[in-house]
Amino acid sequence: MMTMPIPLCIPSVGAKEEAAVLAALRSGWVAPAGPQLDEFESGLAAVTGRSHAVAVSSGTAALHLSLLVQGIGRGDRVAVSTLTFAATVNALHYVGAEPVFIDCDEAGLMDVAVLEAACADSLASLRPIRAVVPVDLYGRPADYLRIGQIASIYGAVVISDAAESLGASLGGEPAGSFGAVAALSFNGNKIITTSSGGAVLCSDPETAARVRYLSTQARQPVVHYEHTEVGYNYRLSNLLAALGLAQLDRLDEIVAIKRSHHRAYDETLSGFNGMQVLDPGDGNCWMSVLAVGPESGTDAWSLSESLLRRGVETRPVFKPMHLQPVHEGCDQHYITGRAEELFRTGLALPSSTDLRPEDRNQVVAEIAALVEEAVGV
Repeated sequence: MMTMPIPLCIPSVGAKEEAAVLAALRSGWVAPAGPQLDEFESGLAAVTGRSHAVAVSSGTAALHLSLLVQGIGRGDRVAVSTLTFAATVNALHYVGAEPVFIDCDEAGLMDVAVLEAACADSLASLRPIRAVVPVDLYGRPADYLRIGQIASIYGAVVISDAAESLGASLGGEPAGSFGAVAALSFNGNKIITTSSGGAVLCSDPETAARVRYLSTQARQPVVHYEHTEVGYNYRLSNLLAALGLAQLDRLDEIVAIKRSHHRAYDETLSGFNGMQVLDPGDGNCWMSVLAVGPESGTDAWSLSESLLRRGVETRPVFKPMHLQPVHEGCDQHYITGRAEELFRTGLALPSSTDLRPEDRNQVVAEIAALVEEAVGV
C-alpha cells in the first residue's frame, strides 16, 4: 500500500509515548488494570471537569455503556444527530432504541429548533423522546445550553457524543462536561490516541460504578465468578492507557497545532470564490473542513479526486445517517437538507498534528491550481 505524501489525519507519537508504553510493559501491568490506567482516568476527569472517567476499549463501547447506564433500551426513541459517524447510531441499535434523526445547522451541529419540534411532536404522539445524543462534529461542541433546556422540558436525558471534541470548550466549559454522561474516543486519528479506546465521563459516583461494572463482564464482587446480568468485555488495557497518558500530557500542544492549521486554511482558502472553511467556534479544530460551493467552478468530490492524484488525501464530510441503507425505515421526519448539502460540499483537509507548514502550503497551492484550472484562469 502506497503511503500518502500528505495524509488526512494520522497520529502524532514519538519518544515520550514510546517511553511511557515501555515503562508500563516493564512494570508487568499489561492487563486492563494498573496504575497508568488509574492515572489516565483521573487525568481525563480533570481536563473535562468531571468527577469520574472510566476508560474503555473504544468510543463505540463508551456510547453503548452511556446508553445502558441511562436506562435507554428497546423501543425508546432517541433524537440523534444525522451528521455523524456510524458508531453513534450503531450504539442505539445495540440497545434496541429507535433513532429519530435530527438535521444540522450551518456549522454541522444538531439544529436546536428542529430538535424542539421533534420533541414536541413525539410528546403529542404519546411516544416521547427519551434521550438526546448530540455530536460534537469535527471537534466543535453542540449547543448544549439550548439542547439541555429542551431536553429538560420534555423529560429527556442528554448523552454527549464528544468523541471528537476533547480539548475544546463551550462558554468557558470543557467539552465532555455536558450531558448526564459523555463519550470520548481515542481512535488512531482522534485528537489524542490510545491506538483504540474511549471513555465514559460522568459526575455521579453510582453511574461511574455502574459503567465500570458493566465494562468488566458484570462480575459480582465475590471470590468465584458470579454473574447476575449480561456484561461486556470493554475495559482499556493498562498499556494503552500509558500511551494515552503521554498523549494527554500533550493535549494543549496538539490543540494549538490543530488550531494553527485551521487559521492557515481559513486565511488562504476562504478568500477563494465559492469556498469557505467551516467556523470551529471554540472547538479543538480536530479536522479543518472546506465547503466547496458551485461558484468555485468545481465541486468537493471532483476536487478530492484531483487532490488524491496529486498526493493529497482528503475525505468527504460524513454521509448523513438517514441516507445510509442500514437505517432505512428509521424516523426521518426532521431532515431539512442541510446535512445532505454539507455531505455534497464539505471536504475534510489534511489535519495531522505533525503536518508541516510547507505541506499545508502545498495543500493550499494544489487547491488553488485546481480551481484556476477549473475556471480556465
